Amino acid sequence: MQIFDKIISDRGSRYAVSGGAASTREEVAALLAQLKRNKRFAKATHNSWAAILSGEPVKDDDGESGAGALMLQMLERAGLQDHVIIVTRWYGGKHLGGDRFRHVADAVRHYLRETGLNGGA
Repeated sequence: MQIFDKIISDRGSRYAVSGGAASTREEVAALLAQLKRNKRFAKATHNSWAAILSGEPVKDDDGESGAGALMLQMLERAGLQDHVIIVTRWYGGKHLGGDRFRHVADAVRHYLRETGLNGGA
């Protein structure tokens, strides 16, 4: 699993992005459990994730409504399968409105660029 922490900060909210190879829901669950062993990630407001597992799109917004769908669209465009991407947000006390979607997209782009999985789609 690769973790890129403290990549975005806006009005007190902080974002991280992580991910790794996963071809089943069980492998996704194992990666989430591994991430949450770090207390900081376990206490995060949201750990939204998306993956395309053997051609099947799966996601969990984890309370960040719409985040999983946006992440799935980006994974489909990147052609990335059997790999989960997790965007973590620690809520900073101020609503971000539509900016939260920009931050989710920027976090996914950061992950794809830094891992070389898509050259920054």
